[in-house]
Amino acid sequence: MTTTTHTLKRPGVRLRYEVRGSGPLLVVTGAPMAAAEFASLADAMAADHTVVTHDPRGISGSVLDDPTQDSTPELRADDLAAILDALGAESADVFGSSGGAVTGLALVARHPGRVRTLVAHEPPSLELLPDAAEQRAATDDMIETFHRDGLEAAFGKFMGNAGFDDEAAPPGEPSEQSLADGARFFAHELRGTTRYVPDVAALRAASARVVVGIGVESGKLVTYRTSVALAELLGTVPAEFPGEHVGFMEATGEFAEVLRKVLADG
Repeated sequence: MTTTTHTLKRPGVRLRYEVRGSGPLLVVTGAPMAAAEFASLADAMAADHTVVTHDPRGISGSVLDDPTQDSTPELRADDLAAILDALGAESADVFGSSGGAVTGLALVARHPGRVRTLVAHEPPSLELLPDAAEQRAATDDMIETFHRDGLEAAFGKFMGNAGFDDEAAPPGEPSEQSLADGARFFAHELRGTTRYVPDVAALRAASARVVVGIGVESGKLVTYRTSVALAELLGTVPAEFPGEHVGFMEATGEFAEVLRKVLADG
């Protein structure tokens, strides 16, 4: 299967994105996860979709003019709309995972008519929780820990608060790019993503169908609670996907089949 790589110049950033497959357009987005982490899912979905993956601004191959610029869901949503423009696409289905799900929620609210179906898989919308103040303090503590003690210490707190087991930490020595992306996540992305409050009125009024995705094995995770909270506000029932927070990496084939069915149901 041929994958083509493209660069789109936007104010303050050069966005790197990839296109593979043929059929209805599907944008797959994460934050901070880059295109590479979604390659297996993109390959699976490209059997019957044109799949677009990308590196979010400031991550991997999407280079900022000002590396200190914060990444917000609104900016990332505008980037996705610009990629659709570059592809000559009026609209697309969107699968967003974690921070990418938050990006997708912002895209639906900010750019009416550009999204057909959004599958928002486990968005970390912490402001929707009853313990939002405690979650906000925990996030601030992670960021302070990063600046004071470094990436490893901050990542440990992040994983613990998220509800992952200790063994969930990535094995082996991280690459220079992974370290750079991790540093950017804590310094310039985490706070803006977790404090974004979805515009529920706009989401309910939108022409887009918004489906909240949830991992069948994610019950102990904070993103399970945020997903349930968002679905309740939207008056919907979450769609269950295989695995946990990164089920698209753990059980790609099964995950792709469920995603295909959810999109077809629209």
